Amino acid sequence: MTDKDPPDFRPLPKPTPRSFRYEERERVGIVTLSRPDRFNALTFEVYRELTDFFLEIDRRSLDPSGEGARSIVLQGEGKAFCSGGDVEDIIGHLFDRDMEGLLRFTRMTGELIHSMRQCKLPIVASVKRVAAGAGAVMALASDMRVMGRKAFFAFLFPQVGLCGADMGAAYLLPRIVGLGVASEVLMTGERIYAERCSQIGLANQLVDDATPDDVDAAAFTLAKTLADGPHFALRMTKTMLTRELDMNLSAAMEAEAQAQAICMQHPDFREANAAWEAKRPPRWK
Repeated sequence: MTDKDPPDFRPLPKPTPRSFRYEERERVGIVTLSRPDRFNALTFEVYRELTDFFLEIDRRSLDPSGEGARSIVLQGEGKAFCSGGDVEDIIGHLFDRDMEGLLRFTRMTGELIHSMRQCKLPIVASVKRVAAGAGAVMALASDMRVMGRKAFFAFLFPQVGLCGADMGAAYLLPRIVGLGVASEVLMTGERIYAERCSQIGLANQLVDDATPDDVDAAAFTLAKTLADGPHFALRMTKTMLTRELDMNLSAAMEAEAQAQAICMQHPDFREANAAWEAKRPPRWK
């Protein structure tokens, strides 16, 4: 394929991944980690397939036909969200690797978080019972987190003899909860229960979790609201939130001026005004 070839906008096929499930419902893509017997612990395969998925779903979302998902829910099957890397399938194998082999693994795990942040579709994490280790960072890398009242986060890397800064946690967490709280969380590795997550801004929404389905349903409702909104504007918003993390004020102001001027040329800007004048809901492009 050359640079002059048109992009491939064939609809994203219903994936046949071996490590998770994917479906689309009402313009919401639902990613379900599917190892409930292990609290959806991650394997080498899950890391790789999820990374490829987020890159692909982002590319396919530009399909001019308007088909496909407009937001994503990331959830776990059964009672939990994700308990992190699988001790048997991953941790045990790392002891036999040299430095180069270990770096290949740690870089691969970081690629998953990077692909989630680069994906311009809003991602809503449905945090049930436990989000630990790599699972906690995946929820952190999501744009919003809906959390059950009985759930907890655990950035437990120090408790297993590892650096608390893993997979981008030390980059993302201070930007959400502040440096002091992030230092406490990443150094102690202790559980952060739902009420405190809400207080420090780690949880966007707390829901009663009489059943695990309650949390998933609330996450879907939020994702559906985003999917029904102005897709182009939300993509641009996520792009700017990510890019401006490392900008100074002057650079950020200029970047936002350019982003807003681009949005003003999009049909949705004119449609929003027409809908307001006609007193009807907007029909987003």
